[in-house]
Amino acid sequence: MATKQEKVDYINQQVASRGYAQHYQKVCIEHDFDMIVKANDLTQHLLMKDRVLDRQTKELIFIAGLTLMRAPEWQIKQHIEVAMTLGASKEAVLEAIELTILGGGFVVFSHGLKAWSEVVGATGIEPTVEALEQFKSKHAKPKA
Repeated sequence: MATKQEKVDYINQQVASRGYAQHYQKVCIEHDFDMIVKANDLTQHLLMKDRVLDRQTKELIFIAGLTLMRAPEWQIKQHIEVAMTLGASKEAVLEAIELTILGGGFVVFSHGLKAWSEVVGATGIEPTVEALEQFKSKHAKPKA
C-alpha cells in the first residue's frame, strides 16, 4: 500500500511528465493506486514514449480522436494546451481538428473547434444586420 507521500509524489510526477492530471487519475491514485500505476504504464508506452511518432504528433492525433468521440471540451482543451506547449502551432492543431470533418462531419468538427477557439482566443467574423435583412426580404413568404 502506498503512503500519502508516495501518492503525492506520483501525481506530481504525472503532471511533470504529461502536463496535466485528470480527475480519474487523482481519484484512483488515492483509492486504487496499484490499478492507476498499471494503467499509467500503458499510457507511458503509447503516448509519452517517442517511438516512430513524437509526442507532439501523438497529441495532434489524440486531439482529433477526442474530437471525433465528442469528448468533454475540458479534455480536448487539455491536449490542445499540451500540444502547443510541445511546439505545435495553433494552425497545426486547427488542421488536426479539421480532419475530423471527413470522419465525423461538421457537427463533430464544431465541437473541437469550440475547444480550440477557447484555448487560442480565436473569434469569428460577424455578418452585418443588412445581410440578414437582405435574406429575409428575398425569401420571406407572403402573409396569407
